[in-house]
Amino acid sequence: MIWYALLVAAVAGERVAELVVARRNERWSRDRRAVVAGEGHYPAMVALHVGLLVGCPLEVWLADRPFLPALGWPMLAVLVGAQALRWWCVGTLGPRWNTRVIVVPGLPLVRRGPYRLLRHPNYVAVVAEGLALPLVHTAWVTAAAFTVLDAAVLTVRVRCENRALAAAGAPVPA
Repeated sequence: MIWYALLVAAVAGERVAELVVARRNERWSRDRRAVVAGEGHYPAMVALHVGLLVGCPLEVWLADRPFLPALGWPMLAVLVGAQALRWWCVGTLGPRWNTRVIVVPGLPLVRRGPYRLLRHPNYVAVVAEGLALPLVHTAWVTAAAFTVLDAAVLTVRVRCENRALAAAGAPVPA
């Protein structure tokens, strides 16, 4: 269980690193007259992600969930892949990446890196992580709850992001 708590703590540390990058990128965007959208859903998204990080070790501890190697190791590989995809997205978008919906008017859509393959690759990483992190240690209730709630949040988020991009003059692919 200790190693799993350390894994969840490492993911939490990654989230802190994201917030540092996002804050720096927000300043860059605001200096270029960025438009911020979707502030209403942002607190729910943050609460959901905090809930994931708290729920994983809590469920393992309270429900005495075992580590099942046949499930845990593949889920750890998915988790590592999700982190790699997320940071590929961050690197590809550069100062335009953010945890908030912030769009600099007039900038074209990014169509390189993972964005040449998928419309919203960062959200693929979020979905994969939300399933994999709990299932590394069979926290299936947390995985299911996060997945259902995340589907609702991402539905709002993707619509908000697409509207913000369109309003800023960046054509959104169909």
